[in-house]
Order: sequence, then structure tokens, then C-alpha cells
Amino acid sequence: MRPKSLPLLVLLLAGCSEGTAPPPAPASSLSPPSSVAQVPALPLPKGSDPVSLNPSEFTSQITNPYFPLKPGATWVYQEDDGAGAKLRIEVTVAAQTKRIMGIEARIVHDVVTEDGAVVEDTFDWYAQDRAGNVWYLGEDTREYEDGKLVSTKGSWLAGENGAMPGIIMAADPRPGLTYRQEYYRGQAEDGATVVSVGDSVTVPICTFTNAVTTEEFTPLEPDLRERKVFAAGVGAVLTVTLSGGKSRSELVSYTG
Repeated sequence: MRPKSLPLLVLLLAGCSEGTAPPPAPASSLSPPSSVAQVPALPLPKGSDPVSLNPSEFTSQITNPYFPLKPGATWVYQEDDGAGAKLRIEVTVAAQTKRIMGIEARIVHDVVTEDGAVVEDTFDWYAQDRAGNVWYLGEDTREYEDGKLVSTKGSWLAGENGAMPGIIMAADPRPGLTYRQEYYRGQAEDGATVVSVGDSVTVPICTFTNAVTTEEFTPLEPDLRERKVFAAGVGAVLTVTLSGGKSRSELVSYTG
């Protein structure tokens, strides 16, 4: 069954139109910022840089316009992995949180299916600092084949076994800004660089404006490069593998 398109009003509010801006983010107890940081920010980590985080500087209310995580919000993506597989990815923000390094982190559940069968099931954990940077605090990922668990590779939890948190979206993304997304030596070492801002992108549900494009990389797979596009008011809408693969994932449904 084809995914349902969003009502036009919802898409307009999300910035899916001819230049329409998203609505202002709701206030939180930590006064989350607009797309530009309003308070001094922690240096964004790179590589294996150590970080010291103060839990009182964080909130599980994630309102960064390029990575909003409102409880109950759901994104559905269709992915062509370049090898013939057609995947459906459903991402849902849970109402629950998990305490990591003393920080209350928002739980996000990702389920990847192929022909209705689960091939990957992941829980991710995020929190936002006072400046508006969204930190990635870990993931519990499980891969399945024929209904059987075959791998948990890539799982990590900040503060355990040398794993350290990273940035999934900066408070003030600007071209050339580079940061670590995650660090668990030999298992999870992704990073990202902001390529451009103010972009337009077309995916099956509409054309989004005011988007940020990043390029992701990892020293664990030097040939792998991915471009991701984040639309203001919605989040990730497009992922394309530039090298090391041929996958393309597009947003087909969003409820926020």
C-alpha cells in the first residue's frame, strides 16, 4: 500500500512549500534556541576527543529545528539499497527517556523491514544542550536474517567501555563545520561535515526549503560517504550514498 501523503497544511508548517518557514520551536525548561545558538556552546568533539558533560545543561526536549524529536512523531522512509532490496524504515520518538551519563536522553525507535520482515531494530538515545546542539548518546542495534538475530555490531553506550557521545545536529550548522557523531573504538566512529545550508530538496511527499546538507564519514570504512539533507521543522528527509555503496533513502511520510 502506498504511504499516505501528509495534509497540505501540515507540510506547509513543516517548511514544505515555496519558501514557507517553519513555526517557531516550543519553549522548554532550558530555553532551546532557534537555528542560531543563543548561549556559549561546548566545543564540538572530533575523533576521539574526550568530553565532560554536565547533566544540568541538557534536556530530553529536543527542539533543534533540523532535528526535532517531539514524542509521538513518526518518519517513514523508503530505501533502495542499490543491490535490489527495497526497505521501509519507520522512526518513532518515544515518550520515554533513558538516563545516560546522568543525562535524561530521549529514546527513538528505528525499525527497518523488507517485504514486511524486520531486518534491523534499533533504539537510539539523544539529548539537547543549552546551546541547541543535539548529542547522540548511544544505540542498541540488532540485525536479523530469517527472523533470527545475527548481529549487534555498532551498538554502544556513552560512558561505557570507552564509548563517548557525539553531535547529531549542531545548534548553528554552517558550511565546513565538522564534528564527531559517535565514538566507540573499532565499532562506531562516525563523523559529519556541514556541506551547505539554505538548500531545497524534493522527496516523494513534497519539496522542502531551508534545508541543511551534511556529509557523513567513518574511518572504519574509508570509502563510504553519505550525504544527508535535513529540512527545518521536520528533520532528515533524504540520504544518498556518494561512495562505497549506492543506497538512497527518501522521506515518504511524516507525522509530527
